[in-house]
Amino acid sequence: MRMNQNTFGMALLCLLFSHLAFAQSPMILPTTLNYYIADSVMIRASNGITLSAVVVRKKNAPKRLPTALMYLIYSDTKRSLAEAKYAADQGYVGIVADARGKRLSPDAPVPYEKEVEDVNAVINWIVQQPWSDGRVGMYGGSYSGFAQWAATKSLNPALKTIVPYVAAIPGLGLPMENNIFLLANYQWPFYVTNNKYTDDAVNNDGARWRRMRMNWWESGLAYHKVDSLDGAANPWFQKWLLHPDYDAYWQSMVPFKEDFLNIKIPVLTITGYYDDGQVSALEYLREHYKYLPDAEHYLIIGPYDHFGAQKGGVPNLRGYEVDKIALINTREITFQWMDYVLKGGKKPELLKDKINFEVMGANSWRHVSSMDKMEASKVRFYLDKVGDQYSLTSVKPASTLFIGQSVDLADRTSTNNDYYPDPIIKKEIDRSNGLFFLTKPFDEAVSVSGKLEGILKAIINKKDMDIGLTLYELSPEGEYFQLSYFLGRASYADDMTQRKLLDPGKETAIPFYRSRVFSKQLKKGSRLLLMLNIDKNPFAQINYGTGKEISNESIKDAGELLQIRWSNQSFIDIGISRTDK
Repeated sequence: MRMNQNTFGMALLCLLFSHLAFAQSPMILPTTLNYYIADSVMIRASNGITLSAVVVRKKNAPKRLPTALMYLIYSDTKRSLAEAKYAADQGYVGIVADARGKRLSPDAPVPYEKEVEDVNAVINWIVQQPWSDGRVGMYGGSYSGFAQWAATKSLNPALKTIVPYVAAIPGLGLPMENNIFLLANYQWPFYVTNNKYTDDAVNNDGARWRRMRMNWWESGLAYHKVDSLDGAANPWFQKWLLHPDYDAYWQSMVPFKEDFLNIKIPVLTITGYYDDGQVSALEYLREHYKYLPDAEHYLIIGPYDHFGAQKGGVPNLRGYEVDKIALINTREITFQWMDYVLKGGKKPELLKDKINFEVMGANSWRHVSSMDKMEASKVRFYLDKVGDQYSLTSVKPASTLFIGQSVDLADRTSTNNDYYPDPIIKKEIDRSNGLFFLTKPFDEAVSVSGKLEGILKAIINKKDMDIGLTLYELSPEGEYFQLSYFLGRASYADDMTQRKLLDPGKETAIPFYRSRVFSKQLKKGSRLLLMLNIDKNPFAQINYGTGKEISNESIKDAGELLQIRWSNQSFIDIGISRTDK
């Protein structure tokens, strides 16, 4: 694949702003005459730190009310006041609390590491106030979504519900995805720790970050040298690189495994098919149900990106005209849910079952009891080759065949794995490298939903590789509609907490499932197209396959070409149903 700066640039831009979009969405400030407003509240916690908060109550409200709490790292007093006033208008005490070290807090900021204790410190403070009825509900997106889950790791009895939108998991979504460190949000630690609010100048300096990425890419230096090329030390970047496993460092920040057994409160998760952090948001849901099968955990998911999910979608998403029925009001649904849990109100109309998803192209919502029931059946497609034709076939190949691929990891004239869905609909895709497997045309309209999952079987000449998969609908008109993608490191396929190197020359099974969930109606004559590739570009670590720590590998470690022999016993499983259209 030839270097496409526009494609990668747009991909990066979407990721760069993924954490701050909702925090800066405009709101109308109501008049202050009808409110009790405290915009400089200082919360001194038993752990010795001090947090700041904005608290708003309606003057004509009952003396004691439940609290609607948002925990924010993107401190902005004006925005926090508007947010808290909106909650007060819905019949709650509205509170926006700032993360440690932000706004008026005298402490040093420590993103991700202290929310388990700090959010619960805020909740403990709330229930001691004369206006509190002892019950708290939390809501908000991205970092604020993460903070809600962090609070549940040591669940406070006063926390009665959470409504996380596009919630992050440190170490699973960013700064790494499926154990691959990404450069997309490299500047984010500067953005949130350089001052008490946000360093917009450094965050918006796109030229600087493009220059840094390209300098690193072209230099062939080890990944841990990135900040030396930028010229400014990035201590958080370096600290995170010390934890390539999803180890105790990351596990301490959010619920992990048996922690989910104790989360017996109602949860409403909201995310999107094109949310950069979707793998994190849905990991919480999957693990919650895994350890607590009767959890009262609902999901709303549709054609939204990271920003759109937090407000309910946009009419045109990266060139795709979104179905009108998919456009919802996230804030309205949030407080309907709060009323349902905390006031005995009616459940939001959209929540007809646990999993609620919009079928793109069908202009309709579906409602099922679990993720596995998004479609009536699953079809297994094998990655096969007959002659010169690469096919996705539902017939298991009778004999094993290996399909070759070579990748020069030292080459800087081209990149591999153009997976980012921007635009969502393409007239053509780059086929200069990678392998492309195609189904036969569907002889009737079908809907395809769920995650891209399966097992790849391969023999390689190195000890590791980073894999990319991208799934498209190829329409009868020749357009490519991107449905899902997966990015992951082979040595962590079995266990993200512990690396297991591949044996060169020996066949290895590589399972995968942490991909983007989607739902789309395919017209008669459409096909599914799967791109299989190795990740090599300026936007993530380059895995040279030596078995050493990836961040310490450089272009000097490239050695011989990466030679892969993909088995035609490799497969993907896709949920498919016939439709009436």
